[in-house]
Amino acid sequence: MLQAAEPILMLTANAVLWRHWQTLRNDRWLPQHGATAADLQAWCTQAQRWALLDADLPGLPAWAERAHGTLFRQQHILVLSTRPSVEQGHHALAQGASGYAHALTPTKALNHILETIAHGGIWTGRALLERLLADVGERLPPVESPWHEAAWTAALTARERMVAERAALGRSNGDIAQELNITERTVRAHLSATFEKLQVSDRLQLALKVHGISR
Repeated sequence: MLQAAEPILMLTANAVLWRHWQTLRNDRWLPQHGATAADLQAWCTQAQRWALLDADLPGLPAWAERAHGTLFRQQHILVLSTRPSVEQGHHALAQGASGYAHALTPTKALNHILETIAHGGIWTGRALLERLLADVGERLPPVESPWHEAAWTAALTARERMVAERAALGRSNGDIAQELNITERTVRAHLSATFEKLQVSDRLQLALKVHGISR
């Protein structure tokens, strides 16, 4: 039996964005239009789970005010901006957004982002991810046990552990490859195996696992 298309609220007062986002309409998604912050509040009260949110929607509090958390709770909110920045993305994700991307992301890529979120992932660009991982490293207490004794390392090879440690601290694939004297392709292969073994879907989840925040 085919799964019914899931309603997704597309919040924007920009006619160009609304037309672009509607191209997501398929067997998976059923677009609904909203144009105000009140529409998002009403959507949340209807127990709907999905929304695309124009970061420049009129009436939204400034992102730096951290006033969006109650709206994002228990929702899958993908924040999209025509002028994306690391700072704005950082504020959005810190308040519970499930992802942050460019508002004119092509339809195929946008659908991939939503599927990533549906499977428990968080979507960010590389620069924003590095900022988040750096924040994780700065704010969390030191790992209680040495890397080689931590529970998360049990299923990993020694090389996978070395790659995971560095990825969890915000190192890029290039930096990891240079530090370990291996190719970036090998780094990606180790990360792919590590994600599967630890049942995580992205580097942010990996960082939380490594630091003992996620089990």
